[in-house]
Amino acid sequence: MSAFLKPTRVLLGMSGGVDSSVAALLLKEQGHEVIGVTMKVWPQDCVSRAEDKCCGPQAVADARGVAHALGIPHYVVDEANEFEKMVIDYFTDEYRAGRTPNPCVMCNEKLKFGNLLTKARALGATHIATGHYARIERDEAERATLYKAADAKKDQSYFLFSLRQEQLAASILPLGGLTKPEVRALAKKMGLKTYDKEDSQEICFVPGNDYTAFLKSHLGEKDFHPGGIYFKDGTFMGEHQGIEFYTVGQRKGLGGGHGRPVYVIDIDAATQRVIVGDYDDLQRNDCFLSQTNWGEEGLPGPTEITVKIRYNNPEVGAVVHPLPGHRARLEFPEPQRSVSPGQAAVCYIGDRVLGGGWIERTDLYQEAAKSELM
Repeated sequence: MSAFLKPTRVLLGMSGGVDSSVAALLLKEQGHEVIGVTMKVWPQDCVSRAEDKCCGPQAVADARGVAHALGIPHYVVDEANEFEKMVIDYFTDEYRAGRTPNPCVMCNEKLKFGNLLTKARALGATHIATGHYARIERDEAERATLYKAADAKKDQSYFLFSLRQEQLAASILPLGGLTKPEVRALAKKMGLKTYDKEDSQEICFVPGNDYTAFLKSHLGEKDFHPGGIYFKDGTFMGEHQGIEFYTVGQRKGLGGGHGRPVYVIDIDAATQRVIVGDYDDLQRNDCFLSQTNWGEEGLPGPTEITVKIRYNNPEVGAVVHPLPGHRARLEFPEPQRSVSPGQAAVCYIGDRVLGGGWIERTDLYQEAAKSELM
């Protein structure tokens, strides 16, 4: 297996940060013909909201400066409309459906490794590249397999689980074998001005990581779904201003005076009900996945794996059972907390990404929440 390819023409997504800057440097050193591209994902009248983000004006200027220093061409492509449809609308629709979205997975699949791949081929490039921390290994037939990065703290393979074989085979991830300190040291050694640029810790289109403010500004007050908050036995607790402001596992925003902490354990979008319960009610022995991706070979049968049910969660042991219709069931030997519908569950065998899917909602408390209507 090999992570490297013969020199070819590569379209590199450049965010203006140190990672994509060093990716450009490494690709050039490997003999590739590199074309730098930065996606503009906000309309011009909104771009100021993302000034310090990977899609704002400073990011474009930084990416252009690095490209100039390395002697590679750089272009800005307008993906604002596609970003709105594929990422922003998905993000808001998931909250309106009572689920917790993961827009970074969607952006990677649809835009960074989707639309950019189409643009790459239009420019005569055979591959695309990014500064993601993950590894792609190839066999003699050029079949690609996704693996974790060498730097466990920065590993981003979770966000790439949904990529299909066509996308993986046409992708290069130059940073997969490096640690973050090594990347910064390389950038500094080569005089790249982005060497000490801080990493973004937030979703790029949510200023200040304030989801509530973003949803209010994007949707407007009339588009929220107010309703009632109920205990799991159906007892009415109070009113809420919109299911969009809640996610499974949440404790804040539920008020006090209950004699014990309460947590969101379920959200029923059909009735606009937020269901709350005790800490132990968050424990789940299993969950179901939809829109699964197991690669071309599929999942042959029940398989012992480790799984991450959120990016920041540690991996835990589980057994994944394939089901018809691109679905699967995850069985946990030890109960897991905050298994949130809408989040990605990514399965691993060792360092190899086996695949994964999107956590479905299970109507555990729906009947109890409706009991007073009977």
